[in-house]
Amino acid sequence: MSEREIMDAKNGIVCRESYGFRDPVVKNVVDKFVSRSDVGFQKYGSTLDDERRLKMKGLTKYLNDIQEELMDAVLYIQAAREELQDLSEESMIDKFRYEK
Repeated sequence: MSEREIMDAKNGIVCRESYGFRDPVVKNVVDKFVSRSDVGFQKYGSTLDDERRLKMKGLTKYLNDIQEELMDAVLYIQAAREELQDLSEESMIDKFRYEK
């Protein structure tokens, strides 16, 4: 039995819909959402729906969370750009090194 099936049993979930995907990229993203949801549930013991319905977190906190996540995303983009630049420069150096 998978961790998700065990978690479902504990939460009284007896059936999950399954979807067919014509696009494997979409399936991969959905799989990541499900995995991320599992990690969040294990870490916090509640779902986003629980937080919202039970008023565990208000609109201001959601907006702060979004802002912080987007700020992190911008930092990751910059780090990736710098990594690509480094790889490009290394590639050029290697190219000239082997042409001699």
